[in-house]
Amino acid sequence: MQIFRSAVVHLRGWTLGLLFLGFLSLSHPIAHAAPAKVHVVALGAVRKVPYTPPESAPVTGKPADPVMLKIRSLTLDGHQKEWTTGDAHDVTDRSFTIRRALRLNDALPGEQPRWSWQPGPWLLVDRTTGHIAALHLPDFDTEVSDAIWFRDYAAYCGTAETIKGGLFAIVAQLGARRAVVQQQIGKWPQAAPSAPVCKQAVWQREPMRVTLQPTGGEATTYDVVGAASLVEENDPADDTP
Repeated sequence: MQIFRSAVVHLRGWTLGLLFLGFLSLSHPIAHAAPAKVHVVALGAVRKVPYTPPESAPVTGKPADPVMLKIRSLTLDGHQKEWTTGDAHDVTDRSFTIRRALRLNDALPGEQPRWSWQPGPWLLVDRTTGHIAALHLPDFDTEVSDAIWFRDYAAYCGTAETIKGGLFAIVAQLGARRAVVQQQIGKWPQAAPSAPVCKQAVWQREPMRVTLQPTGGEATTYDVVGAASLVEENDPADDTP
């Protein structure tokens, strides 16, 4: 009987101990939670690298004089992740977009590696999580398109990936599967393409509008309404001197 009683007392002691530990974990949950990691996203100093635009290559095959492309490193927690070019656009207080700079091998088969800097696609960077994502903007052409951002929208001229081709006015929204605006405004490829192919897009806040104009062509204005757009041909307000 004494052994039986001592066993009961021992079991109750363990039970009280477990209940006490459970009470502490419930009353102080923050003490057991791991602190959130703080990431540091930064853009480095500007440096210039040789860059030969595709449209500047002469027909004779003689190398064109390179121009200079301004690039900056994109670092995460002190480690370089990407090279970028151009200005960053703040989408929110925690995320921004910036264009990637690529170092491509321009050598023909059998030649020695021949590295060439080129502007690339756009990136979406989250300052809080440190996540860097490549943006796949509809019909975006790294040699033709010049995206101009407003809020979470990008407006630019793009080229269709079809046999017939075509130059398109594009307005893309982050997170949307389809372009908000996607209308053909010219032929592509052109016999003698001019640089740039389109003028920079011009945004208006209220009502939210954007104007796109191919070089040598007519300007077209679009009203952007949520996930849809309304094209306005020859807006009377634009004809006012």
